[in-house]
Amino acid sequence: MAKSKERYYGTGRRKKSVARVYLMPGKGEITINKRPLDDYVGLETLKKIINQPFAATKTEGKFNVLVNVYGGGTSGQAGAIRHGIARALLEVDPEYRSLLKKEGYLTRDPRMKERKKYGLKSARRAPQFSKR
Repeated sequence: MAKSKERYYGTGRRKKSVARVYLMPGKGEITINKRPLDDYVGLETLKKIINQPFAATKTEGKFNVLVNVYGGGTSGQAGAIRHGIARALLEVDPEYRSLLKKEGYLTRDPRMKERKKYGLKSARRAPQFSKR
């Protein structure tokens, strides 16, 4: 049974955010959690971050993007979406690997929030010291 529409999948992660990204041939519409990109993301810098893999591979406007993202904040979610788009573009054409890897879009950012330690108020913040 042949597929009627091509779908390319990529999972992106950053901090606590996880993005499931589907690319379909289309006009370049980006839908995040059933909302258009402009409604979901307010900052222009985050919109640029999301579109970076398309700019690197010169595929702007060739794919419709359907994203399901959860966890973390807006910045982490934008990074997760970028990671997912880059991974999905590899399924489209494996020759994009060198371009995306050089820009660092395929690398999972390992930086996470540090855990709180006992005896401290947060990860490193100690209670205020007083001699008396």
